[in-house]
Amino acid sequence: MSSEFNYMLLSRLQQDNEYFLNHGNRSIKSLWAGSVKDQIEKMKELWNSVEEKPEWLTMQQILDYEKKMAA
Repeated sequence: MSSEFNYMLLSRLQQDNEYFLNHGNRSIKSLWAGSVKDQIEKMKELWNSVEEKPEWLTMQQILDYEKKMAA
């Protein structure tokens, strides 16, 4: 997959997380990956796969999503 695609998918997953935590009533259906565990794993995979790390998302933010979404 291209880096551009990975950035776009990573952004999409982040948007899903925000919806899940805020207006989505923690509905699993709002997550691209179908589960919190798979969603976070995919985000980590994508983040690690891109050479130039996005300014708009850090690994710490992904770990924070993991904690908030699992709670």
